[in-house]
Amino acid sequence: MAERERRFTVRHASGTFRSRTQVMSTDDVDRAVRRMTHEVIERNHGTGELVVIGLQTGGVPIARRIAETLAEIEGSPVPVGTLDVALHRDDIGLRPVLPQAETHIPVNLDQQVVVLVDDVLFTGRTVRAALDALHSWGRPSAVQLAVMVDRGHRELPIRPDYVGKNLPTSREEMVDVQSDGVRIGVLA
Repeated sequence: MAERERRFTVRHASGTFRSRTQVMSTDDVDRAVRRMTHEVIERNHGTGELVVIGLQTGGVPIARRIAETLAEIEGSPVPVGTLDVALHRDDIGLRPVLPQAETHIPVNLDQQVVVLVDDVLFTGRTVRAALDALHSWGRPSAVQLAVMVDRGHRELPIRPDYVGKNLPTSREEMVDVQSDGVRIGVLA
């Protein structure tokens, strides 16, 4: 990694999030989830081969909401899982590895369309790690990416298929996605 990334990672490794602005309300998040869900259905012509997988930890609640909305709209449940990518990250030596969260993949991923879900897309490194981790669980026919917030600053050629909100930010700002909304702030 570049020296600036090392400095950036260390600087933000600890601290308390201090919100400056709320950019999405609870209703905005609900609408974004519903819209992204409809886009998933449209693009995949239904939900027959879908598996929704949330990235630990921020993507899991959003993945569950998308899966619930898919089931509500289509009338049949969609498998939903969780994926921890901590040991697949390329910055594992530059920052502490947090205790592993649960990985639960409910079905074999061979020939399935996997919708990876995360809360915030930033540099793309977490998604790259998720793609590496997914292949331990099978060979999907396609992998699609859904994020609540795309904040830019990509370091890898990764682009989401479904976005709740595009939110340009500075590198120093942090984005916090919760069920009651999305906030921009800093670590203090």
